[in-house]
Amino acid sequence: MEEYIGLDVSMIETSVSIRRDGQRIWRGKCVSDPAVIAQLVRKRAPFAKRVVFETGPLSVWFYHALCSEGLPAICIDARHAKAALDMAPNKTDANDADGLAHLAEVGFFREVRVKGFDNMLTRTLVAARRQLVRITTALSNQIRGLMKTFGLVVPAGKGSNFERNVCRLLADHPGLSEIMLPLLEAWRTTRLQSVELGRQLVAQARQEKACQLLMSIPGVGAITATAFVTAIENPDNFRRSRSVGAWLGLTTRRYQSGEVDYDGHISRRGDRHVRSLLYEAATVILTRSLADSDLRTWGLKLKGRIGFKRAAVAVARKLAVIMHAMLWDDTPFARVAKAAT
Repeated sequence: MEEYIGLDVSMIETSVSIRRDGQRIWRGKCVSDPAVIAQLVRKRAPFAKRVVFETGPLSVWFYHALCSEGLPAICIDARHAKAALDMAPNKTDANDADGLAHLAEVGFFREVRVKGFDNMLTRTLVAARRQLVRITTALSNQIRGLMKTFGLVVPAGKGSNFERNVCRLLADHPGLSEIMLPLLEAWRTTRLQSVELGRQLVAQARQEKACQLLMSIPGVGAITATAFVTAIENPDNFRRSRSVGAWLGLTTRRYQSGEVDYDGHISRRGDRHVRSLLYEAATVILTRSLADSDLRTWGLKLKGRIGFKRAAVAVARKLAVIMHAMLWDDTPFARVAKAAT
């Protein structure tokens, strides 16, 4: 006999449902701890065939911890499972666990590739730096906006120039200085921390062969290369390089019903940060890069036909395909394609 387990994971408690031969044999809750869940499964379902749970904040930890306990853990796409779980008349954690167990039994799910802890550590570094950069930008904009109220316009500039201009303008306004200087100190501290994380990221990229390979592309720096490598993790995860563009949400949606058939905007699925970095790299290739390449020439021709934004998206998609092919073949970027023989 084989049992199928569905786990509806939350931060504190996890709802568990166990099915066998098309029937639910047990349902309950336990603490959201993989060790406790593994003990419960071994007791209630000694012949577990699949242990299914959805993607979420704890999915990486749960997957690796349950696998280390010897359980057949499977992480499935939450968006794919939602369509089936919405069929229940009432939305409860117990019903969601029942639905996941049913999906596990019939095999109607889309398994998600769970990244390793080392890979997630690098992605955390990228995410932490990105968040600090956002906070720094928000603080500088807040300072500029508040000072405009008093007729103090901070000139354009970043880094030390911004700090110097703010201090100069506040010199004759002691009352305003008492309010703005703490904000400026918070901006300075956050900026220094983001710079430090940026240095760590660059140093790590210099030691990674895959990152060095991708950085041979004009417009692709250490951050973009690292984010892409950690998102792909292993080039063999994709059978075709063309699939990477769709996986990152850079291909258009299609809607067809009867006589209606049209392509819409890009799907914007997948890793949002990697997609934005590829778009920035495409923008650099089309505007600021001085290195000629077939990719840049193709993008500029496309820009004249469909406009800059659409051309940048197309270049970003093609850039993702090229970067995956480079990792797969372990070859540097070729600015000019080799002629067919």
